[in-house]
Amino acid sequence: MKKLFIGILILLVFLMGCNAEDEYESPVYMGEDLTIGVIGEKPDVREENVSFHNMSLEELEYENQGISDEYDAIFIMKEYLKQAGENKYSKVYSELKLPIFFIESEKAYVPFIYDDITYDEFPDVEDQMYISGIMSEGDGRFKTWGFGLYNDTKTETNIRSTYSSIFEKIDSVN
Repeated sequence: MKKLFIGILILLVFLMGCNAEDEYESPVYMGEDLTIGVIGEKPDVREENVSFHNMSLEELEYENQGISDEYDAIFIMKEYLKQAGENKYSKVYSELKLPIFFIESEKAYVPFIYDDITYDEFPDVEDQMYISGIMSEGDGRFKTWGFGLYNDTKTETNIRSTYSSIFEKIDSVN
């Protein structure tokens, strides 16, 4: 019985050690207050100086001039990526003058900037980022970003740390 207990204890220590290697907690974003429009469910973040406001793709399409004044960035969550990747929205993204982030896109940002291919038509991208971002520079050019998870491990800690990095990027762009 004692050997079994020691074996279990060693296994627990090993597993706890492995878990620690797969997580990284970055510093919390402490910059300017940010207001972010979200299409989908609001993400769970650590920051208190970041507020999220639900919106729809239709609002993005028909009110895009005012959106740039109202928000610091737009997040499009995973459950809306197919719809957001429809051809008609590529023009919207090219006209907005603020960062747009596609959460958990398996296709990176590519199907969102070209009007001749949809999200479903574009193949999955190997070694993709957890979150891809774009910002129009005009004339069909975009700044692009990719944010991965620490050790490519999907944990709450790693996801929250990735969001903190994105908030830093939004702050630096604004």
